[in-house]
Amino acid sequence: MKIGALSEIFVGENRVAMTPDSALQLVKLGHTCVIQAGAGAKAGFSDALYAAAGVEVLATAADVVAAADVLVKVRGPEVAEAQALRDGQTLISMFWPAQNPELLEIVKERGATVVAMDMVPRISRAQKMDALSSMANIAGYRAVIEAGSNFGRFFTGQVTAAGKVPPAKVLVVGAGVAGLAAIGTSVSLGAIVHAFDVRPEVAEQIESMGASFVYLEFDASELPDGAATGGYAAPSSPAFAAKQLAKFRELAPEMDIVITTALIPGRPAPKLWTADMVAAMKPGSVVVDLAAERGGNCDLTVMDQKIVSDNGVTIVGYTDFPSRMAAQASTLYSTNIRHMLTDLTPKKDGVIDHNMGDDVIRGATVAKAHEITFPPPPPKIAAIAVQKPKEKVKELTPEEKRAAEVAAFKLATRNQVGMLVIGGGLIMLAGLYAPAAFMSHLIVFVLSVYVGVQVIWNVSHSLHTPLMAVTNAISSIIILGALMQIGSGNWLVVILGALSVFMAGINIFGGFMVTRRMLAMFQKS
Repeated sequence: MKIGALSEIFVGENRVAMTPDSALQLVKLGHTCVIQAGAGAKAGFSDALYAAAGVEVLATAADVVAAADVLVKVRGPEVAEAQALRDGQTLISMFWPAQNPELLEIVKERGATVVAMDMVPRISRAQKMDALSSMANIAGYRAVIEAGSNFGRFFTGQVTAAGKVPPAKVLVVGAGVAGLAAIGTSVSLGAIVHAFDVRPEVAEQIESMGASFVYLEFDASELPDGAATGGYAAPSSPAFAAKQLAKFRELAPEMDIVITTALIPGRPAPKLWTADMVAAMKPGSVVVDLAAERGGNCDLTVMDQKIVSDNGVTIVGYTDFPSRMAAQASTLYSTNIRHMLTDLTPKKDGVIDHNMGDDVIRGATVAKAHEITFPPPPPKIAAIAVQKPKEKVKELTPEEKRAAEVAAFKLATRNQVGMLVIGGGLIMLAGLYAPAAFMSHLIVFVLSVYVGVQVIWNVSHSLHTPLMAVTNAISSIIILGALMQIGSGNWLVVILGALSVFMAGINIFGGFMVTRRMLAMFQKS
């Protein structure tokens, strides 16, 4: 098949759906590649680079559409682009089918197949094709950079001869891919970061990145189900939303930077940062609204603009954060496209096999063979399993703890006394019939085993290195027995005893060496 990349006609879009590196990978799948002249220029990829990678550069979009069997784009097609598609041709791009029913009708009439990269199911196997996550990762990072450029102070705290500079306080609303990227970037810059998400299961992930999770008191019935919407947040109940807004009003006066990332698939962005919250913020504070393209999470957000409120708070509503890092964004997006084409070309023979039985391909396909296939059936595997709350372990009272310890001591004592009685009886029985030499060896063996087991078993499990392993206790018993036998006059026994000492010594000294290497790993250089 011939894969063709079109230049983006959306104003301000700098990304491209094919890079020279991704083209080389597509060739390995058996495809050939063409690209519209100048398509990668804004992302830093010249036509010469494409030509060097074996990509044919065509003069116009019409030439690419006429030549290619599969078209790849970043943005969804405009009406004119959709009408130019032909029967049997495949388009791979963002599409947003729920928001563009008229485009669905056009591609249905044209008989084209559309693979929407924004509809890739959020399952583990499809992560390599998840273009929304790739772009959200860039948007979250860039949001912090934009906030810093509009914030008049340091992110990190400093103590200098000229005075003390407090660290900036950042609130990230929504801990999806964009939110986590914003958290990581803010923490790395030295800010004090707070984060909120309607999914309490992400609290541990947030805290592991160095941020504080904003907890709410709520009933389980008020909690939205994120798993039901493919891992994205679901609409909150009125009671939960009210508590959420109340908590944000409490935090607003303290925050220097607020980054909102909350989106619900197929719906306008929820309003989470209201005008009164902006009014409560300090002058010079910044709000970056990553949901601006869907109406914004902030009441005052104006799409594609930066405004300043009456009290001096800057609200950034840009929708082109990934495009502002066009080279990196194009590299990641073209890799997502390449992985999708890898799944569509299972035999790597350059032939597209559009297997609608595949969860990923079926989920992303919104139109095929004069039919609209959107919405897709739910994937067989849930995107994110909702974690059940852990059952609280009942705390024992001091009296109950003491009783449990006494019971455990009595049980251990009974077991030890029983084993000693049985062992003593067996030794006495053996002493009636066995020679004296055998009995002396047996007593040494029994005592060695008993002492070794007691020593090893009383060591804390956190200290169980190879040096303190039970096998070393066994090795010491072997060495002890072998040394006693070496003194015998039989040459065969002497040789076997010496071999036993040698092999058991390898285990013991090897344990010492491994332990030293393990301890060295934890020593500071």
